[in-house]
Amino acid sequence: MLLVKGIKILLVDDEPNILEFLEMGLENEGFQVFTAQNGMSAVTMVKEHQPHVVILDVMMPGMDGFEVCRMLKKLHNVAIIMLTAKDEVGDRVKGLTLGADDYMIKPFSFEELLARIHARIRNHYPHLLSEVAIGPFRIDDRKLEISYNKQVLDLSPTEYALLKYVVTNHSLVLSKSMILDHVWGYDFGGDDNIVEVYIRSLRDKLNDREHQIIRTRRGAGYWVEIQ
Repeated sequence: MLLVKGIKILLVDDEPNILEFLEMGLENEGFQVFTAQNGMSAVTMVKEHQPHVVILDVMMPGMDGFEVCRMLKKLHNVAIIMLTAKDEVGDRVKGLTLGADDYMIKPFSFEELLARIHARIRNHYPHLLSEVAIGPFRIDDRKLEISYNKQVLDLSPTEYALLKYVVTNHSLVLSKSMILDHVWGYDFGGDDNIVEVYIRSLRDKLNDREHQIIRTRRGAGYWVEIQ
């Protein structure tokens, strides 16, 4: 769960069942949620409520999501996650070129959408965050502390960055290359086995001898089990 102060989300989709499902789930997470079923309504809602994040479907009758994205970016510095039923590279490139911040392919899991919303909030509105609580983990960027089951972990700066990355993306399997790019930087020229070394250290500090917290998916990467 992300602990925030008044984060507002606008859902834009012409399918009422999807709107109802996402609205209920996001409200349960503590967000203030608004909905729109077409592009013009979305533009009006952004003007009135100035949401922090817009979840925007591409395929809508009348004004499609691409045009809505273009208009919204002119109105308000809002984070936009676009949804599409087609896994088309051209569509993704077009959306990102128009200013979209992320892209998801339908069908998707609610947990992954929530993780992507959290990422957008951290990137766009860090001043609104108090701390992040995800399962037994609490991440406090102000103190640069992570606690597990209410116990503050003794972490080096690199361990802090790595654990934060895998925990906040717990619904995703993160490859070594993804971890290296995010934690060590794109210009890192060392051995990628350093990831294994730091994962082993984190497991020791979490008393994770059986690898039930930080899990390994052989040949793919690491992911965190959140009960």
